[in-house]
Amino acid sequence: MESLPIYISIVFGLTTILTVGFFYKATNYSKTTILILLIWLALQTLIGLSGFYTVTDTIPPRFLLLVLPPLLFIIGLFTTSKGRQYLNSLDAKALTVLHTIRIPVEIVLFWLFVNKTVPQLMTFEGRNFDILSGLTAPIIFYFGFIRNQLNRKIILAWNFICLGLLINIVANAVLSAPFPFQKFAFDQPNIAVLYFPFNWLPSCVVPLVLLSHLATIRQILNEGRKKNRR
Repeated sequence: MESLPIYISIVFGLTTILTVGFFYKATNYSKTTILILLIWLALQTLIGLSGFYTVTDTIPPRFLLLVLPPLLFIIGLFTTSKGRQYLNSLDAKALTVLHTIRIPVEIVLFWLFVNKTVPQLMTFEGRNFDILSGLTAPIIFYFGFIRNQLNRKIILAWNFICLGLLINIVANAVLSAPFPFQKFAFDQPNIAVLYFPFNWLPSCVVPLVLLSHLATIRQILNEGRKKNRR
């Protein structure tokens, strides 16, 4: 990974900071949220630099330390009363704008493919169509939240479709990594996410994108239930 051009790491680092910034805005600048995110990023930085994740033959995979804590945290938000209050307080407009970061993420993935650290199937030249989410996010934001010209059902459908695109690339990325259960890309496996700063992708960027979709979907569905009760 030391042979990678430095601009790739810089662009991805800035993309991660931008993702955190958008989510911070969506929380109405919650100091607790930004503190948790910064501590988590710092922890993953230290672990990533130590080479801990590059050992891939363990059962369970060490990779779980990247993805399991954020997933459990998200589950906790949806299953506790305080967590649901937190979700209700999030700004759906900012959560929608957050998805624009998927454009630079896809560009970084392409650069990583060119430098042989992720397989082609993880790029827009392969099975990854996630860049469409980033390209359409400004349209949904402007016409859905600024001009109010989009039906909430359209915004809901967009979130579900983009959530599907996210799940698709995550599944392909995991099954392309050099773990005991690897299924794809044996000639050029997904190794970039095992190193800093790209371990921030599964540990921070993807969870925030996932949470943004789930929180927006929840808010729209709740709005629909309230209208039906009237």
